[in-house]
Formats: sequence, C-alpha cells, structure tokens
Amino acid sequence: MAKPTGISTKRLNQVHQYLEELVCTGRVPGASILVAGNGVPIEARSFGNMSLQSDSQQVQPDTIFLVASVTKPVTVAATMLLVERGKLLLDDPIHSIIPEFVNKGKEAITVRHLMTHTSGLPDMLPENTQLREQHAPLKEFVRRICDLELDFPPGTNIQYQSCGIAILGEIVERITGSSLPEFLRSEFFSPLGMHNTSLGIGDLQTDRVAHVNVGQEMQQVDWEWNKSYWRNFGAPWGGMFSTVNDMFRFCQTFMNGGEFDGTRVLSLATTIAMTSDQTTVMPNIPTEIKSGRVWGLGWRLQPTSDWSAFGDLVSPGSFGHYGATGTVVWADPFSRVVCILFTTQPSASAEGILGRCSNMVAASVI
Repeated sequence: MAKPTGISTKRLNQVHQYLEELVCTGRVPGASILVAGNGVPIEARSFGNMSLQSDSQQVQPDTIFLVASVTKPVTVAATMLLVERGKLLLDDPIHSIIPEFVNKGKEAITVRHLMTHTSGLPDMLPENTQLREQHAPLKEFVRRICDLELDFPPGTNIQYQSCGIAILGEIVERITGSSLPEFLRSEFFSPLGMHNTSLGIGDLQTDRVAHVNVGQEMQQVDWEWNKSYWRNFGAPWGGMFSTVNDMFRFCQTFMNGGEFDGTRVLSLATTIAMTSDQTTVMPNIPTEIKSGRVWGLGWRLQPTSDWSAFGDLVSPGSFGHYGATGTVVWADPFSRVVCILFTTQPSASAEGILGRCSNMVAASVI
C-alpha cells in the first residue's frame, strides 16, 4: 500500500493553476514545481517555455534550472562534512586555513560566522560587475575577498553575504585538495542520485537548461546568467544547476536526518545543527535584529517580511532558501512537506509570486 502524502491534490491544483496563469499572462516564462509529503513526492509539474524565443521548447519535469543562492546551503553542507570528519571546528578562525585572510579585522571571523551571515563581509565585492566583465576566474574573487574591509565587527550583526560562502568553498578546496564541484559530486550528488545537478554547468546537457529571463539590456552582455562564462564559473554562492526532482532529494535528506533512500551522506547531528537556530544565541547582535532574521547553518529559518519566499503558512522550524533567478526550496518538519519551485523569472520573489505559491502548497496539507 502506497504511503499517504498527507496532501490534498485538489488544493495543490490551485498552485498549478496559478503558475499556468502566470505563464499565460507573461509574468513568468517558465517554471517547475515538485511537492512532497511524508517523503513521498507528487509528480512534478512544469509550465511555460525554456526561453523567450518563439521556437523555444516547453519546460519539462527534468528541465535544469540555474538555482542561484539555493546553492548556498549546499556549499555549507560540504563544509559541514569537514566538521563531521574532524577537519574543522565551527569556531575555527578562517585565517588558520587561509592565512592571507588575516587582515583588516578579519582575524576574528570564524567558520560559523560565514555560515550564518554574521561575518561583517559584504554580499558582493564592490568590483563584482567589473570582474565579471573581465571574465575573471573564481580565484580572483577569493583573492579580493581576502583583502576586503569589513562592514561591521564579526558576530555583531546579520548581513546576507555571498562573499562568505565563496570563502567556504575555498576552505573545502584547501582542506580536501579537490575542487568544490568535484567534492559536491562525489559526496552528495552521485550518492543521492542527483544526476542532473552540478556546480557550474559541468557535463550537463546545455539544451536542457532553462534560460533566465534577464531582460533585453542584460542580454547584450557576455557575462550574464545565460552566458558560458557564468555557467562555467561555478560560484559557491550561486552557480549550481539542478532539477526539482534532484533538489527534492537534497532537501528530503535533511528531513530524514541525513540520509535518502538508504544512503547516508550527513550525520543526524549535522542536519540538526544546520536546521537549528544559530543566531538568536549570539550575544553581541542586537535583539531587534536577530529576532527577525534567524539563520541555521546555511539554511534560513523562520519566515519573515524580508524573506517572504516561504510564504506565511509554513510552520516554525521550517528551513529553506531562495535564489535571485526566481527559485525557492523549503521543508516543513511539522507538516512533513517539502516544496521545490523553480522559475526563470528573477522578480518572482519581489513580486510575491514565490510566497503566494508557498502559501498554496502549505495550505494543501490535510
């Protein structure tokens, strides 16, 4: 007898109808969604086209999307494997692994600070656009991050920062001697059966990758999301490609305490640490800041007005992440629901599209 999902397919159809309406009215070019209950995925649904070209193919359930910052908790998970294996402590200073990081107040930054967005580093390098125009390699970004001034002393504020995740990727490479894309492939993607996932485009079929709707102006540059430079860049903070089915496997692994379909990739202790509140207990962050922005390790917790992609109805203790390309993933340990929604519309979060879809998914629980 099949395991019940605990989800009303009639209610879930509301989000499918909404996504179809968004495509028909031109607000979203393409999308895929997969919802699972009690570990059982409901068949993925897809909407719209792979690109804005008139001859574009339709999005399929196995269409590959650039997931942007949904990459971040995956990079953090790789770093947490090193913690599990005794190679790192969360409160190790970064300069003990990357000596050139010790300058301009950064000597106090720890691994935990990078994972919780409390390091004081900015989100992006000030010269981010110029470096991309020059097709600079990732190592050049890391070199410049090591020389940055901090926006605030470590552990005194919460500020979303991609720079810190870049440094975590460098830590993984220095400790393991393997590239981050290869480490992720061998430790997570292959064991979990995530065969359509890669950091950077790698060996994935490019004709299966949906194009992000970057707008006409950005289409003229040779470094935007759809161009080969960015696709091959492999940004630890935002360069992963995946499908809704593959990302369900990754998120469900956390719901299962570190294993999926009999294959364990993380310890129970690690999954608990990553999905537990890490920032509220930090003594030097003002209460009004940390009460509204709660982070685990890599995962965002507790939906709030500044992180509305989870919607309004997920339970306390839910965890997830969203991406600037129009993507969101979340898991609700109370209702046992996992939601994976990928679109190609970067404004989907700001326009409330991701939040509305998340609400309809959460309301489908019976």
